[in-house]
Amino acid sequence: MGEILRIENLRAGYGEAVVLPDLSLTLEAGQSLALLGRNGMGKTTLVNSIIGVTRRFGGKIILDGKDITALRPDQRALAGIGWVPQERNIFKSLTVTENLTAVATDGKWNVERVFQLFPRLAERRFNLGNQLSGGEQQMLALGRALVLNPKLLLLDEPLEGLAPIIVDELLAAFRRIIRDEKLSAILVEQNAQKILGVTDRAAILERGVIVHEAASSELRKQPEVLEGYLGVGKAKRT
Repeated sequence: MGEILRIENLRAGYGEAVVLPDLSLTLEAGQSLALLGRNGMGKTTLVNSIIGVTRRFGGKIILDGKDITALRPDQRALAGIGWVPQERNIFKSLTVTENLTAVATDGKWNVERVFQLFPRLAERRFNLGNQLSGGEQQMLALGRALVLNPKLLLLDEPLEGLAPIIVDELLAAFRRIIRDEKLSAILVEQNAQKILGVTDRAAILERGVIVHEAASSELRKQPEVLEGYLGVGKAKRT
């Protein structure tokens, strides 16, 4: 199917600080990547660099064969990047339906398909964003990204701080989106074992450098690697 994303020798950060000194990465179309690492190792900076909100000192970012390095964040979104940030960034003064229709574009993902994916949102379609629980807001944020019908979906800590039942619902949604729908995706997540269960590949960042890459299924079987880089080798597999 070819590459959906190619990052070449990316050097990026904030202000004068370089967080990613020289990062290269490729992702095949229809493939998903778990981006792992301890806090402060550059995971969110990499996602922010892909969407275009960091300072770039060098390197290229190519999306589906198109060089998007010089594009603004809004232009990158139009080029096919969907983003679910840690802050969720939903419109809290709009209803669930209005949140979705405000950003929807033509494609296979529409409002009704999002409601099928998340029946909780269908039940609350007339509720305002600020009337939703944290988990429901995360579902809405994911739905907003999907109705943009992106070529590449970026999720930054999508399970953080959520109740176990909501985590299970979101993981089931990720499996459908990533495994069944074959939507290319990069997922940043602290809970390595859970996210390795829904992704194809994994990359571990340390000080802005990719220090380990493997198939997700293989990395789940390597507690010594997870322990060494993440301190989670003894975590229970799920």
